[in-house]
Amino acid sequence: MIIDRRSRLERFYQEHNLDAILFTNILNVRYLSGFSGSEAMLVTAADSACWLLCDSRYTIQAEAETSHVEVIQFVERNSALAMLFAERGLRRIGVESTHMTVAAFNAVASALQGCELVPVGDELDQIRAVKDQTEIGMLELVARLASDALLSVLSQFKVGMTEARLAMELEIEMLRRGAQGKAFDFIVASGERGAMPHGRASDKRIMSGELLTIDFGAVLDGYHSDETVTFSIGAPDNRCREIHAVVKEAHDLAVAAARPGMTCRQLDAVARDYIRNSGYGEFFGHGLGHGVGLEIHEKPTVSPRSDIVLQEGMVFTIEPGIYIPGVGGVRIEDTVCLTSNGCRLLTSVPKELTVL
Repeated sequence: MIIDRRSRLERFYQEHNLDAILFTNILNVRYLSGFSGSEAMLVTAADSACWLLCDSRYTIQAEAETSHVEVIQFVERNSALAMLFAERGLRRIGVESTHMTVAAFNAVASALQGCELVPVGDELDQIRAVKDQTEIGMLELVARLASDALLSVLSQFKVGMTEARLAMELEIEMLRRGAQGKAFDFIVASGERGAMPHGRASDKRIMSGELLTIDFGAVLDGYHSDETVTFSIGAPDNRCREIHAVVKEAHDLAVAAARPGMTCRQLDAVARDYIRNSGYGEFFGHGLGHGVGLEIHEKPTVSPRSDIVLQEGMVFTIEPGIYIPGVGGVRIEDTVCLTSNGCRLLTSVPKELTVL
């Protein structure tokens, strides 16, 4: 499977006339080698050779986790790179320019005398956009874990409970079910705070009749889940019901429309046009969704500015929302996996308006 992933690099060697590619983004290192430590470099060569460079803290771990990779232990990283490139006759090296700082680039360039560093840009991150079956299985597993955790603690959500307490109970339940952590700081926003798309859990107490938006996710073996549900604590008023109905329909239309071959911009427009035509266009400011995988936000970006073409195997969120200052907000989010003729949901909490 790892070998298949590295085969996705072939076009970069050809298009940029590269001898090798240096990966310093630890998530790309993990994706292409299997190494799950927190610090290492990976060099992949056009002739399929591959080296993982790490210090003594990670040598044993790297040798255990990787295959078809030569592990090189270093004392000083750039000196080790220079020796490797000189011994192997590698001269034209691609680098992840969107992840390397200027200082790091200059330090590597100074150490690699005789080598030419070629900035490749965020094109390299595109290799993770289409998930293989192993990844899809992991993403489905962690999504199910998080969804089931939320459903199991719903009965604990009461009037007067603070948003922070709610977030804590949900995190504890996810950990109890085997999650290795939370995917991000949970967004728990009730009442007027619901107008903040990224309103992290606060000490505000949840009041009767308020809408309650919960954006949550878990991490398992490096893979993330992402899901958002908007509930009502007690009976909501008619305006809140209307806003929820508009967002739910926009969400459902986008899920039904998702197909390989359409652009991210086109899919975004399905939900955005419905919200606009319903009179709430000015209150939906963010993109429709984003890729989910080893990062909580990765390729593809589903927004009005993205012409990325959707492909079978991509995993991303569909999360339209309406946020009205002084009133509150609604967001409904599922993570989906694109299939040959549509998409299927990986997350599983029902999205109808539930009154708790």
